[in-house]
Amino acid sequence: MKNASPFKWRHFEAAIILLCIRWYLRYSLSYRDLEEMMLERGLHVDHTTIYRWVQKYAPELEKRCRPHLKAYSDSWKVDETYIKIKKVWFYLYRAVDSEGNTIEFLLSPMRDAEAATRFFCKALYSSACSTSQACPVAEQVAQPTALTDTTTVTSALRVINVDKNAAYPRAVANLKAAGVLPEHVELRQVKYLNNLIEQDHRFIKRLTKPGMGFFSFETASRTLQGYEAYNMIRKGQLQRVNKGDVRGQVALVAKLFEVAA
Repeated sequence: MKNASPFKWRHFEAAIILLCIRWYLRYSLSYRDLEEMMLERGLHVDHTTIYRWVQKYAPELEKRCRPHLKAYSDSWKVDETYIKIKKVWFYLYRAVDSEGNTIEFLLSPMRDAEAATRFFCKALYSSACSTSQACPVAEQVAQPTALTDTTTVTSALRVINVDKNAAYPRAVANLKAAGVLPEHVELRQVKYLNNLIEQDHRFIKRLTKPGMGFFSFETASRTLQGYEAYNMIRKGQLQRVNKGDVRGQVALVAKLFEVAA
């Protein structure tokens, strides 16, 4: 039986919903900006309605993008940036490969070895899945802090570049001791090697600025999933769509949601 449309029972057509979601996740716009832009086109869409659309479909976009991602290179660059939630700074862990392709991200209230370990587990799982192979650490990722399974990740990872944060060596040591991370993987704590990911943070920071922060951890997490997913689409990380091909990217999002472009 064919799955029901994710837009079933919505008041507006799927194409309008996807248009608002794409624009919000791609450009530095507030919800009220989008409300005015839709009004110029003869559509009265309240900004709270667009907010609910983003909260509903941004995580779904990321979920549907994952199976179509291209494989990553063997050199990772890992860093964290700051996200404000209810006037409190949280940490967004992010990783890209040597070509600037986004590998994984994780929003965390803490910046310690446990958070870094949880992030590495998530990133290793995503990398393993991107190679279209079995993901042997699925159970570990479901419970990232319980590293009792010593199954080694099937990964071509060669080196991880990080800054001088003392939590990273402890996290990598824990993962190697648990057999999750191969012993041959090198950890480099050289700050200038991470210039690529520090520049990549700008895209996310530019999008979060119009909203002046988030009001809950869940809201931030869902919205960031959409930001990162569309950033991957923009970079040309998905199969059969190239960087700079705006029309192709629009058609791809419509295809992921089974909507006519």
